[in-house]
Amino acid sequence: MPDVIETLHGNSHPQAPIPQECRAQVDRLISSPLLQRSESLCKLLQYLADHSLNSPTHHLKEYQIATEALERAPDFDPQLDSSVRVLTGRLRSRLAEYYQSAGAHDPVLIDVPKGTYTLSFERRTDLQEPKSTAQFGVQRKVALALAILAFVLVAGGSVIYVIHRGAPESAVGKTAALPLPTSFQTFWNPFLRGPQETIVVFSNAIFVGNPETGFRYFVPSRDSRDQINQHYTGIGELLGVLELDRLFQKAGAHFLAKPGGLFTFDEARSNNLIFVGSPMENLTLRQIPTTQEFVFRRVPIGENKWNEVIADVHPRAGETGIYPPASEASKEDTDYALIALMPGLDHSHWTLILAGRSTVSTQAAVDYVCDQSSLDELLKRLNYTSGTDVKPFEALLRVKSAHDVPIETKLADFRLTNR
Repeated sequence: MPDVIETLHGNSHPQAPIPQECRAQVDRLISSPLLQRSESLCKLLQYLADHSLNSPTHHLKEYQIATEALERAPDFDPQLDSSVRVLTGRLRSRLAEYYQSAGAHDPVLIDVPKGTYTLSFERRTDLQEPKSTAQFGVQRKVALALAILAFVLVAGGSVIYVIHRGAPESAVGKTAALPLPTSFQTFWNPFLRGPQETIVVFSNAIFVGNPETGFRYFVPSRDSRDQINQHYTGIGELLGVLELDRLFQKAGAHFLAKPGGLFTFDEARSNNLIFVGSPMENLTLRQIPTTQEFVFRRVPIGENKWNEVIADVHPRAGETGIYPPASEASKEDTDYALIALMPGLDHSHWTLILAGRSTVSTQAAVDYVCDQSSLDELLKRLNYTSGTDVKPFEALLRVKSAHDVPIETKLADFRLTNR
């Protein structure tokens, strides 16, 4: 209901004075128990608020936030240090928690929309009128997403968890199977109808450090495990697991989902496996036989700086075999991902790898194999013959995104593999 909440975006009226209620709401949040104990979160909120209200057309970058708001050194590298992303996610979670509790009747709503570092402000013009059904539904979705994310953004290495649907096992077993399109049956039946339960292994990167000093990836050769301070799973991997769950539910099947750090080689030998996430963060993929034609590599882009790329092991004549190519390296809306189907360790099971260079492209890879038109295209390119198994293959996807959401995914290349 548009007369209940008025959105106050700074870029709506760039010449207008800053609404006093927005400043007052920021002060109210900073003094709340949920934020006041974290100096970093308070600094970040104040900094984002100042820029959102004073310079709404200026799009902040991680480096600027890190060096100006969080007092990081000038050599800060957002590819190696994820503290800005981690803190922003934590701020988004704290804001949602605040408005579900102490701030339930505050006059101004503040949020950090996904994919941006710009705050949004919503002013409630009639607090007595009930919220619209649509608004309530959005808040429930946000709360649900944050609740799920809390399971994968856990501190310390001692927390053990397995994501699964909340329904009891007996209820899951009674899920009515729906007839799947032919392409789905062809591609997915080994995972849906196998004798053992399929295991979905999602990336759960390990970090050392803290928000004040900066996070970096855990390096086993130089870090002890008692230094581990954060486990992180990207939102794309999380949404990918949920998308796979919806597909399995439609087929009346289910799977066990586990973070890479809890996966064992006994399970690798006796189950069908689906890996969600890059081997740079899904470390188990570095320890088992994996892709042969397209591989993930880190290449130097300057002193002490690296970039993760997908390399074609056997490039065609005239091709560099590096994705993204140099011509696309600076395009933030272009990315690449891999889909690979191969026999399991004992060759009686199957392994499926869905891995992107980023969390967004990983989500795109999952979406691709859960979409009928995409599967139809893939099977056509593979020259699939009805009544036979899908042959092992590796496919390279080119992903276009907007605001951290995949909007177009195309099959860029593929290879049949001899396994």
